[in-house]
Amino acid sequence: MSYPWLKYYPAAVNHTIDVNEYSSLMDVIDKSLVKWGDKTAYINMDKGLTFAQVDVLSRRFAAYLQQACGVKKGDRIAIQMPNCLQYPVVMFGAIRTGAIIVNTNPLYTPTEMEHQFRDSGAKVLIALENFAGNVEKVLPKTKIEYVILTKLGDMLGLKGHIVNLVVKHVKKMVPSYELPKAIWLKEAMSKAATMTYTRPELAHSDVAMLQYTGGTTGVSKGAMLTNLNIIANMLQIYEWKKPCLQEGKETVITALPLYHIFALTVNCLAMLKFGALNILVTNPRDMKAFIGDMKKYPFSVLTGVNTLFNGLLNQEAFRQLDFSKLKVTVGGGMAVQIAVADAWKKLTGVTIVEGYGLTESSPVLTCNPTDGTEQLGTIGIPLPSTDISIRNDEGEEVKAGEHGEIWGRGPQVMMGYWQRPDETAKTMHGEWLKTGDIGMLMDTGFFKIVDRKKEMVLVSGFNVYPNEVEDAIAKNPKVLEVGVIGVPDEKSNEAVKAFVVKKDQNLTEEEVISHCQEFLTGYKRPKYVEFVTELPKSNVGKILRRVLKEMDQRNHPDAWK
Repeated sequence: MSYPWLKYYPAAVNHTIDVNEYSSLMDVIDKSLVKWGDKTAYINMDKGLTFAQVDVLSRRFAAYLQQACGVKKGDRIAIQMPNCLQYPVVMFGAIRTGAIIVNTNPLYTPTEMEHQFRDSGAKVLIALENFAGNVEKVLPKTKIEYVILTKLGDMLGLKGHIVNLVVKHVKKMVPSYELPKAIWLKEAMSKAATMTYTRPELAHSDVAMLQYTGGTTGVSKGAMLTNLNIIANMLQIYEWKKPCLQEGKETVITALPLYHIFALTVNCLAMLKFGALNILVTNPRDMKAFIGDMKKYPFSVLTGVNTLFNGLLNQEAFRQLDFSKLKVTVGGGMAVQIAVADAWKKLTGVTIVEGYGLTESSPVLTCNPTDGTEQLGTIGIPLPSTDISIRNDEGEEVKAGEHGEIWGRGPQVMMGYWQRPDETAKTMHGEWLKTGDIGMLMDTGFFKIVDRKKEMVLVSGFNVYPNEVEDAIAKNPKVLEVGVIGVPDEKSNEAVKAFVVKKDQNLTEEEVISHCQEFLTGYKRPKYVEFVTELPKSNVGKILRRVLKEMDQRNHPDAWK
C-alpha cells in the first residue's frame, strides 16, 4: 500500500510513533508532572500553579475520590466546568483513580445533561456552582451518588474571594439551587490531606474517556477513547510539533474549553508533554479580558476555530498585540476560511496550520506541517502511524482528485460507542473509521475536505458543498460571518441559502449574490440570502448548520412542506 504523503513529511518528524512509551494516561501524568516540577503549568486570572503543585493536588483529590466516594477503576466521573485551575487538578485526579472521565459541556440544557449523565452511568459529578441549578433538576433521574461543587475563584488565593463575590452578587451568575448533600471541593481537598491514595493498574485497552459527540447526526453518543487512543494522539501531536516547539519554553493560549476533545488532547495533554505554560481562558467571549491575557503573557502557540480567529481579527486591541513570539497557530473543529487565513497571516506573520479530526479519533487524523511547507485550504497530511483513504459509497478507494468519504485508521481511533454496538457498526468498518466527511486526495499528496456528507446540497443533480460557498461569501469585506444550507426548491430539488452576519450594515442581498459570480458557477450561488444578527454555534464556535435548517423550517414552514 502506498502512502504518497510521506514524502512531504518534515525531515525531523518520524513516520511512526511508539505507543509503548507510556503504559497508561496515568503514566503520562505521573512522569510529566514530576519532570517539569517547579515550572508554572497553568495560569488562570493571573494565578498560577506549578506542575509540582498540580501533582500534589491531583493526587490528593484522587485519594478523596477513592476513600470518601468509593471510586474504583472503571467508574464514570463527570466534570462540568469551564477552563479554570480546578479543571486539570480534578481531571488528573480522576484519571489517577482509573476512573473514566465524562467531560460535560457546562452550557448544556437540563435535557442534554440528563441524557449524558444517564447514558454514561456517572457515579460522581464535579461541577462549577454556576450550573448547580440545572444539576438539581436532573440529579434524581441519574445514578450520580456524589456531587462535588466548586466556585470559580476557589483556587485563585485571596483574589478568589473577590471573584466569587462578583460572580454571585454583582454579575448574578449563580442561580438559586438546593443540593443539600453536595460537597465543596475546598472541603474535600482539606479532608483529603490525611487520606491515602492507592495507585491502580491500568492497561492500554482500558477506557479513559467517554467523549460525547455533539449529536449533529442524532442522539449524542459516548465515544470510548482508551488509554491507548489518547496516548497515541498526544504522541502524534508531539511528534508533529517537534520541529518548531521546544520543551519547557512554550506558552499556549487555551481559549477552547478543556471539556472539548480538541483542547483536551492538543492543549492540555500534548502541551503537558512539552512542559508548556498553559494560559486558561475562562470566557473567550469576553474579548477585552481575553486579549488582555494575550498581552500579559507573550504566547507562542494558539489553537482555535475559524470563528475565534475571525472574532479576534475584528478587535482593534488584538491587532495591536506583539506577535513576535508566536510560532504556531492551529485551526480545527471546522474549515478555516481562506479570507480569515489570509488576514491572519498578514497581521501575525504566522500561517494558520489547519488540521482535521473527530471526537472518535481522539481527535486529530491529519494536519498541515509546521515547518513552512503547509498548503492553505487543505487539511494537511496524515499524522504519524495514521492512514487515510477516500472511498465511494460502495467502500472502494477512489483515485486522487476524486471526491469520496474520508476513512481513517490509526491507534487514535476509538474502541466504539458506549453501549451502542449498532451505532458502532455504522461508523466502524474493521479498523477504519468512516468519518461522514467528503474529501479528496490532491495531486500534491495533501488532503482537502469538501464538506459533511449529510450537509451536501443537491442542486439539479449537482453536488454543492456549503464550505465552498461560505468561503466565497466570506471573501466579501462587508461580511462578518456566514453559514450556508440547502432548502427545498420545486425546480432544482434544493437551492442554496446563505445566512449572513453583516460587518457593513449597507450590505445588500443583491451584493452577496453578485459577489459570488466571481467565484462560483451558477448552481452553486445562493438563491436566497437572509441577514441575521448572529449564527448558532457549538461550544467551540463551530457554526451549526443543523440549527440553521431548523430555524428556516420554523420561519418558512410552507417552503418545507
